[in-house]
Amino acid sequence: MDDLTWTLKQLCRRNRDGSFATQADRQRSLTLMARQLRDAGFNQMQARSLKGKHVDALLSQWQAQGLSTGTLKNRLSHLRWWAEKIGKGGLLPADNRQLGIPERQYSTNQSKAQTLDERLDTIRDPYVKMSLRLQAAFGLRRQECIKFQPTWADRGDHIALKGSWTKGGKPRSVPITTPQQRAVLDVARTLARAGSLIPAHKSYIQQQHVYDGQCKAAGLSNMHGLRHQYAQARYEALTGWQAPAAGGPTARDLTPAQRQIDAQARQIISHELGHERPQIVTLYVGR
Repeated sequence: MDDLTWTLKQLCRRNRDGSFATQADRQRSLTLMARQLRDAGFNQMQARSLKGKHVDALLSQWQAQGLSTGTLKNRLSHLRWWAEKIGKGGLLPADNRQLGIPERQYSTNQSKAQTLDERLDTIRDPYVKMSLRLQAAFGLRRQECIKFQPTWADRGDHIALKGSWTKGGKPRSVPITTPQQRAVLDVARTLARAGSLIPAHKSYIQQQHVYDGQCKAAGLSNMHGLRHQYAQARYEALTGWQAPAAGGPTARDLTPAQRQIDAQARQIISHELGHERPQIVTLYVGR
């Protein structure tokens, strides 16, 4: 292991910001940067050696690869973290546009929603099947629906999600608004009892592999689409009309009163999905 990779690993171990998943993503990203800098000819680096020329070299590689705006923003956030932890936060401007990175476009009316169909019956692992049903019922992320502890989470009129289950380590709640949600939660409680949807003899990573393998074998892909379906259903329940991505009216078709309802619905859905910015909801429900 070269000096840069080693010292970046040590930097990550000393600064455990965010959830376990966030920490793992950050370390993978920084390890990739170390390799890319080495490939660019910077062979005598350590973590504290980071300079503007290294930032420029990484940006040039990433842009040449044609990476999406979202991927570029994620990598830049990890690069900023690195710079800040070594006392060089000023190496990168706060605004990505100064680096030639455009704003991410959230406006899309193409639906990515998915529903569970008869393929769910081909899932053999009862914990994976239950995770998928919870994912669909409450708009959960994969990590959340696997780590989910039904008995602990069930608060009667809502479910509570621990920070250790969620992206970014931020706890949140999701309301129980339909009989179908209550029914799914009751079945989950019976299956998991006082535990989670990770079998007692498995770790989270092992169960994640089971989840991925079972979904692939069943022909189920991109199950993040279940969150899209949840968001669109919630939008319709909150507004009284279908989401733009589901064929409903677009923003320009709404009256001033409807636009106010639309804005309130997006704020609620943003919280339920675990996003801080309501504009990201556009990816799920359209504009």
